[in-house]
Amino acid sequence: MTARPATPAAGTPHWTAIAESTCVWGIWVMYAVNRLFGRLLFRVFLYPVVFYYWATNARARRASLDFLRRAHAHTGSQGNAPGMLHSLRHFTRFAETLLDKMLAMGGRFGPVRGEGTELMHARLASGRGGLIVTAHLGCLELCRALGERAGLRINILVHTLHAERFNRILERIDPQAGVRLIQVSDISPATALLLKAKLDAGEFLAIAGDRVPPSAGRTATADFLGAPARFPLGPYALAGLLECPLFAMGCVRDGKGHLMRFTELAREVKLPRAGRQAALAGYATLYADWLAGMAAGSPYDWFNFFDFWDGRARPDA
Repeated sequence: MTARPATPAAGTPHWTAIAESTCVWGIWVMYAVNRLFGRLLFRVFLYPVVFYYWATNARARRASLDFLRRAHAHTGSQGNAPGMLHSLRHFTRFAETLLDKMLAMGGRFGPVRGEGTELMHARLASGRGGLIVTAHLGCLELCRALGERAGLRINILVHTLHAERFNRILERIDPQAGVRLIQVSDISPATALLLKAKLDAGEFLAIAGDRVPPSAGRTATADFLGAPARFPLGPYALAGLLECPLFAMGCVRDGKGHLMRFTELAREVKLPRAGRQAALAGYATLYADWLAGMAAGSPYDWFNFFDFWDGRARPDA
């Protein structure tokens, strides 16, 4: 069985041009329902809302189905390729994860199984931090909340304008959350000094590696779930600039709890002057392989609702 990827619609916008759909009062109502009556009644209220968004957002629905079919083909699973009900389940998982994020920031979460945590403990013991490349995969707020209990302080580098309303919700639950969100549309010398100071203090930096930059940033093409896709090179250039190790972090559903996985992508990011572009592309490929394994293993936890394999992709810049 082979995947049948959707054909990108003409004029598909960049991910940062897709407006945030957060309804602040609606999220607070759903959060209150869960606190007062539990998860079961929360789902009763949630499903009609999710169905509305799923039914009225054809672009996101197509992107979801395209990804799920590619993931299905990548794993070599038997049986029919995912259909519309699987896409609806994908939307539902995303909505439930919004609640998980809020619960994690409030210190309320279920069982969590860790893999690769010894890597982070060893780095903590060295007295200096590192750079963690993440993805829009599961509940990263849970990683941050649990990490800080173990002394792992994570500063998240974000394009905050794309989710500012939801970020404000998280800050109300944990007033210290905003302190650890750093806007990084561009890395100026002052920003680089700030980030280096955090590493020297034993803190970690986290940046998403599954979104190309909103401006004309550097990218490389790597195979992802059987087809070429563009990945940003910024995380690897930053790790090379700061002379720190490179880790990957993901958090996905695991039965009734979560699995938090850390992977070391590179002990040291080496970017020789001759062949720098090829070296950066190599790190992007390492990340793409890691993301493919995580996303295919838990496909409903990778929250990509736009055309990742954009037919309009530029050549490597």
